[in-house]
Amino acid sequence: MNFAGKVVLITGASSGIGRQACMDFAKKGAKAVILVSRSKEKLESLAREISKNCLAVPYQCDVSREEQVSAMAKDILGRFGQMDVLVNNAGFGIFGKVADQSARDIESVMQTNYLGMVYCTKAFLDSMLARKSGHIVNVASLAASFGVAGLAGYCASKYAMLGFSESLHHELYGTGVRVTVVSPIAVKTEFFSNDSFRGRNPNYTAYALDPSNVSKAILNAANSQRLEIVVPFYMRAGVWLKHTIPFVVQPITGALFRSRMN
Repeated sequence: MNFAGKVVLITGASSGIGRQACMDFAKKGAKAVILVSRSKEKLESLAREISKNCLAVPYQCDVSREEQVSAMAKDILGRFGQMDVLVNNAGFGIFGKVADQSARDIESVMQTNYLGMVYCTKAFLDSMLARKSGHIVNVASLAASFGVAGLAGYCASKYAMLGFSESLHHELYGTGVRVTVVSPIAVKTEFFSNDSFRGRNPNYTAYALDPSNVSKAILNAANSQRLEIVVPFYMRAGVWLKHTIPFVVQPITGALFRSRMN
């Protein structure tokens, strides 16, 4: 858990899990923490807060835009010459039935949550491979293992993230570069402040974690050889049951998620 001399970049850094992770990496000795999101004001405020512990670099970037990610990576690598820990955390969800959403709604979630992760990974992977060192931490969700009624687009993006990460995990074997997925249950963040939840909140927040719990898992992941870390750990049993006896588990979870949607 000591990140002395490490350069860390975190997307979705302006709030929630990303914000907490920035503060925690700074406290654990990181040489530099690059804070990435679309909100310039929030980034600058956070940078001032953690600058007493490390070099904090706010960087306004929309990760759903490949050209912006490429420009960011070029600037950051030109300045620091390395990327030790890349945390792909940026993401959002739109709540509602597929029949009531536009294809563009679903596409926009996939563009940020999944393709944004791909763009950032591609932008820094070559430099990691050249140094034979680096760790990619992809923040997914338990929704990468369970289809949640009302969140089809979000679940699809996290399923895709987990599948991509598993494939990459195998490809990177023996290279010195690692990838680990952190999959939490619901977290108390601004995720549910999206307009689509207004007036019909599914109330997943009754089970939600504090961002500090997920941030701790992210820091652990950056030192881990594991493919996936589920938060809290006992939810791994639920994933195992779903894959082992889906004909029993899926009707139960389906009924639960439908009740939350309604």
